[in-house]
Formats: sequence, C-alpha cells, structure tokens
Amino acid sequence: MTRLSAVARESSKKRRAAYRHGHVAELAAMLLLVAKGFHPLARRYKTPLGEIDLVMKRGRTIAFVEVKARALESDALESVGVQSERRIADAADLWLAGHPAASGHDLRFDMVVVRPWRLPRHVPDAFRPGFDKVA
Repeated sequence: MTRLSAVARESSKKRRAAYRHGHVAELAAMLLLVAKGFHPLARRYKTPLGEIDLVMKRGRTIAFVEVKARALESDALESVGVQSERRIADAADLWLAGHPAASGHDLRFDMVVVRPWRLPRHVPDAFRPGFDKVA
C-alpha cells in the first residue's frame, strides 16, 4: 500500500466519522425541540443552493434550524457567517416555495448547539439573513 492510499483511507475514515457525528447531533437537536413542543417537518433538506439541518414547526412558527456540534459554545455560535446565513435563507426560500401551506406562518432561523457531555442548547432567532451583524 502506498503512503498516498493510506492517507486517503484515513481521510475517508475521518469524513465518515464526522458525518455520523453530524447525524447524532441533529438527532439530539431534534429530540430537544420535540420536547419543547416542535414538530419536525424536514431533516437534512438539501437543495442546489444549500442545506437546512432541520425544519421544525410549533404553533404558527416555522423554524429553520442550523445544528452545530462544537466543543465550545462560542465556536458554534460564531461558525455561522454571512455566507452560511445566505445559503440557509436561500434553501429556506426553496422549501417555502414547495410548501405553500407554510405561507402566513412566522418564520425564524434558530440554532441548536450540541457540545460533548452537555444537553443541547436551543438558540431561538439566532440569526436573520439579509441583515449585517452588529460588530
């Protein structure tokens, strides 16, 4: 086996582990939100413009939820930049276009931070795409 193939195999293992970790974090986030009275509408909603981790509904509110698994909460909160916000908002627009019954609902963009050995933390209205962050 060449060194290059060993490096590629190790990289592939890390990628698969990160993918599994992401699934577990999304499941933990969804369970938290269900416990708070939300109902799942979509999970890992993929579009050509981006992906939404979770689409959840409670009452007249539809939340597009970004799940971040990080060791530090501050790292998770800072990990969603302007480009990520736009990508999520564009995917949300496509989701809304395909779900006309959602019109008239209150919309917001939430985050759930998943950290090791801690309960996930829900951050309602974590960002508002289209508005620059205050420095």
